[in-house]
Amino acid sequence: MSNPISIVMRSFNDGPLIGATLRAVHAQDWAGGIDLVHIDSGSKDDTVPIIRSFKPRVLIEIQPHEYVPGRVLNRGMREARGDWVVFLNSDAEPADRRWLAELLAVAHAGPRLGTVFSRQIPRPDCQAVYAHDYDRCFGPERESRAWDHFFSMVSCAVYRPAWTEQPFREDLQYAEDDEWSRRLKDHGWGVAFADRSIAIHSHNYTLRQAYKRCHGDSFAAAATQPERRPKWSNWIYGVALPWLSDLRRDWAWCARAGRRREFGHCALVRLWQRCGKTVGFRRGWRHYHQRSAA
Repeated sequence: MSNPISIVMRSFNDGPLIGATLRAVHAQDWAGGIDLVHIDSGSKDDTVPIIRSFKPRVLIEIQPHEYVPGRVLNRGMREARGDWVVFLNSDAEPADRRWLAELLAVAHAGPRLGTVFSRQIPRPDCQAVYAHDYDRCFGPERESRAWDHFFSMVSCAVYRPAWTEQPFREDLQYAEDDEWSRRLKDHGWGVAFADRSIAIHSHNYTLRQAYKRCHGDSFAAAATQPERRPKWSNWIYGVALPWLSDLRRDWAWCARAGRRREFGHCALVRLWQRCGKTVGFRRGWRHYHQRSAA
């Protein structure tokens, strides 16, 4: 537990945030030290000079068009050392000095664990619609416990034997972590949540960005769906009805949090997210299933 631990970080134009992340990483209560592997995707700001100032063992610079998530994650695993490798987004700042120790304590605690992921808390400026999502996914009473599956690559540890058996797919531009962790479980590897390992991470997406992200995630998710397109991929079950459910949940959360004034923004974001998800899945399903059938 006191050996050097490899931390793989990915970055792209993260200059305003990456310095705080790296300082927090190097301040961890970890006696063995930090072995930093960094892959930057063509940053044009001061991200790379900041990375160099922290003297990573490996710094790989690729161009933006070369970035494929699974390919970069697989390369990070090959460059890293040790049986357990930690991945941390460059804009995800460890909340305290115990982030790493708590993550790896869970990783070493269970038999046949393939990966362990941290709790995430939003930044103080996080808009209500996204703060609610973090609460649903990572909060003390998180809804994600009851979901069929949930995982986040933002702050996690990966067991090398599990990755060797099940590497990341390199043909997905979104949802590569969801697909990979589901595949791990299908092959008998465990996925655990380290609730005392906390990273600070959030984004305030524009409506267009919210649509694009949901579109991409659902397009990729269609690759793992059965041949018959599910019921929720039509406009009634994919947009209208779940959007109404979103509104009920968001209103209740905004009321509890004293953020009712942000409810109108929540409603707009949810509508764009639901449209993006449905359109993305329909396009992805045609791409992966109808093309393969032809």
